[in-house]
Amino acid sequence: MVQYQRLIIHHGRKEDKFRVSSAEESGGGGCCYSKRAKQKFRCLLFLSILSCCFVLSPYYLFGFSTLSLLDSFRREIEGLSSYEPVITPLCSEISNGTICCDRTGLRSDICVMKGDVRTNSASSSIFLFTSSTNNNTKPEKIKPYTRKWETSVMDTVQELNLITKDSNKSSDRVCDVYHDVPAVFFSTGGYTGNVYHEFNDGIIPLFITSQHYNKKVVFVIVEYHDWWEMKYGDVVSQLSDYPLVDFNGDTRTHCFKEATVGLRIHDELTVNSSLVIGNQTIVDFRNVLDRGYSHRIQSLTQEETEANVTALDFKKKPKLVILSRNGSSRAILNENLLVELAEKTGFNVEVLRPQKTTEMAKIYRSLNTSDVMIGVHGAAMTHFLFLKPKTVFIQIIPLGTDWAAETYYGEPAKKLGLKYVGYKIAPKESSLYEEYGKDDPVIRDPDSLNDKGWEYTKKIYLQGQNVKLDLRRFRETSIGPRLGNFSVCFKG
Repeated sequence: MVQYQRLIIHHGRKEDKFRVSSAEESGGGGCCYSKRAKQKFRCLLFLSILSCCFVLSPYYLFGFSTLSLLDSFRREIEGLSSYEPVITPLCSEISNGTICCDRTGLRSDICVMKGDVRTNSASSSIFLFTSSTNNNTKPEKIKPYTRKWETSVMDTVQELNLITKDSNKSSDRVCDVYHDVPAVFFSTGGYTGNVYHEFNDGIIPLFITSQHYNKKVVFVIVEYHDWWEMKYGDVVSQLSDYPLVDFNGDTRTHCFKEATVGLRIHDELTVNSSLVIGNQTIVDFRNVLDRGYSHRIQSLTQEETEANVTALDFKKKPKLVILSRNGSSRAILNENLLVELAEKTGFNVEVLRPQKTTEMAKIYRSLNTSDVMIGVHGAAMTHFLFLKPKTVFIQIIPLGTDWAAETYYGEPAKKLGLKYVGYKIAPKESSLYEEYGKDDPVIRDPDSLNDKGWEYTKKIYLQGQNVKLDLRRFRETSIGPRLGNFSVCFKG
């Protein structure tokens, strides 16, 4: 998408001067103009006639573009606001037999092919057959993944060739599978395997790119993984009515009338409604999750009923979920005491420890029925997308992770309508305090370490740090009042 801004020049002072002149000429108790006023009038009349000549002459001298500019000023006077955003998606209107690529985005490239589109996985190509004798469309190359600026990961992503062929000369026009709906091509390579990247780089951009098709679209996946389809099949089924196509594994020629190669992405874990056809938001994306997981959740509930599993009584007490980290970093060392505190103060507590193999519907059910979620900054915080709007989300922010915590999870959580609280730990709550001492820059000035580069941040603050909460501080800081109806639970 390219956003243009119309600049409006306001001649405020001149307008004021003319208003004063009019008042002087019409007031003063007389019905006649003074001689000076008549001279002014004649000058203004002459200038007006002269201006008309200049307005009309461009029509003949310079063509319609000048009149378009004048028309824009006319519309501004009629009430359009200053700096009105005009959103124009490149390649949204293309003719048959053409390839159009939008490479203006920082995060991803998008190419659109329209006409007789055919796959050729053996050559990592998508062909566009055309009978036009004057078609000079040049070949394009694209890596359909949404981290365009990050060379290291993009080097691992498969590149596709988009090539125009003359249908009158080509002999390889065999069509094995014909689809009467458009296709969207994207990669599940790159950082796929990390839940943050799976949503931020893949699932949300897929929603943004495809939602206007109303499920009448085929997804063709480059670098397809069986486990990805098993993990996200429930969600994908809400975006497409058709089976996924494995670009590399399915060697048949698939034929389409139109194809979009690559995905559009807006920002971290969010949807910018002004850039989406239909003005969908991140809440609409969450509704897709809700519909996608609802059937499986009903099945899980039925299975528990048949097995006589007794669930916690969430109706009587508010539910608090602690999203516990697995592994050796950024763990809450006194998590058991946090659980005891929450239980003593009136919560039903669930400690959720999601594994890579944990069924997404189970995680969704736990968080969708919660009133509060607490977790330490990390990829698992992506699961805030499973919380209902107005749910309390408390992110524990270790030393040196302030910017990342707020950028990747805090701000997106607010856009979803959550009651977000960022709890920045004190130096003594970090395991780094005992390791380095209070006067070391690691403790005293984390920014200076982060400025040295990602490897320092990763090694020291992400991989080398755990948290031991000061429960009194955790309870008594701004968290309590921010919890609304649950504040009493942290004041007891």
